[in-house]
Amino acid sequence: MNSPTSGSTAIIVDPKRMTTFGIIAIVLGILAMAMPVVAGLSIALMLGFLVLVAGTIRLVWAFQAGSVGEGILKFLLAGLTLVCGVLLVANPIFASGFLTILLSLYFIVDGVSEVAVGIGSRRGWFTFAGIVSILLGVLLWMQFPLSGAWALGILLGIKLLFIGLIMLMGGSAARSAAAG
Repeated sequence: MNSPTSGSTAIIVDPKRMTTFGIIAIVLGILAMAMPVVAGLSIALMLGFLVLVAGTIRLVWAFQAGSVGEGILKFLLAGLTLVCGVLLVANPIFASGFLTILLSLYFIVDGVSEVAVGIGSRRGWFTFAGIVSILLGVLLWMQFPLSGAWALGILLGIKLLFIGLIMLMGGSAARSAAAG
């Protein structure tokens, strides 16, 4: 048995819980892919509310500043964050479009870096994955603004589906390890 001071840690996996969460993730992933616009707008709204919470926390920090100058700067940043949060919540279609542009740019930059790594290390899978990422980024960009909410929903659905499958496999492996 590992002690807290031994330097290694044991990860305890509950196979039933992992399987349950895996099934939930798969169901949510299928629902997100079945209703991608609803899922995409939900992501945009959730981001807006998170930005509002961040702005509120920054506002509290502004009043705890050590000096007036620092307090004013923190207050201005808090105000800007709150305004951004309100804009995201008030117009989730704009927010989903903005997120789609960021996602498109991310795919393109990530793809270029994967191609560079693939060519440099002579690993064909990296190069292939990079080309696919670049193509996905370009497709999202070319379909903008139509690709906004539905693209976010589809991508979230695919991610949740794969996470769910990984959790099911992990739960199965943990169950087998516990039995054997």
